Amino acid sequence: MQSLYSNGFEKIYDNMYQSFIDYKQEYLFYNTILKDHNKDSVLEIGSGTGHLAKYFIDNQCNYQGLDYSQAMIDLAIQNNPKGLFTQGDMRNFKLSTPVKSVIITGRTSSYLLTNKDINNALQSIYTNLEPNGILCFDFIDANRFFKQIKGGTTLTHKASFNNSHYSRNSKLNTNTSNNFMFDWDSKYYKIEGHNKKLIASDTSEVRAFTKNEWELLLYLNNYKILAFIDKPAYMFDCYAVVAQKL
Repeated sequence: MQSLYSNGFEKIYDNMYQSFIDYKQEYLFYNTILKDHNKDSVLEIGSGTGHLAKYFIDNQCNYQGLDYSQAMIDLAIQNNPKGLFTQGDMRNFKLSTPVKSVIITGRTSSYLLTNKDINNALQSIYTNLEPNGILCFDFIDANRFFKQIKGGTTLTHKASFNNSHYSRNSKLNTNTSNNFMFDWDSKYYKIEGHNKKLIASDTSEVRAFTKNEWELLLYLNNYKILAFIDKPAYMFDCYAVVAQKL
């Protein structure tokens, strides 16, 4: 069984997610926010394989990408030879020069499982933002999403590329371990005729949030909330929050 983010599977992951996510629309969403606040440099946390990065780079934005997975970083560099990508942990990183804005994309906030993780990430971002810098990120809305998955639900996504066919079967259910957590068990298959070959699996505990949680967490870490935006997203009900460093 392969890791989801290494040993070649990152390429399958990369292609599958292109069928789920409209990266052009994601770019237009975030770029509009940055332009509204006159920010022309951005760090993307959770930059993955660099498909969103491509739009920023092609449009002459001063862009940097940060991801926890080195395999994802390596593939992002292949996809964007002119881009600047760094492997790092959003809870503890240091840029050579502060940026005017930070975006956390792809519901990467869901992997901050404890309030300590969140506080560390917000403080690390704060340190790497210029004065009055902007932080924008999306998060899974517990109030809506948990009503959909309570008791368990299964979702299937299919994708085809390079004349091969794949599917991802996801089982989701709430749990009561800590905060607003849910279990996400995914199995990835390659479809060959009438047969399915299991090629990777991923079992994760993931966090959803309420608006009130982020209001307090951002306040305690010296950010001013500028907006909550209802943000369309595949699979999850999401909001994006725009906040300013005080």
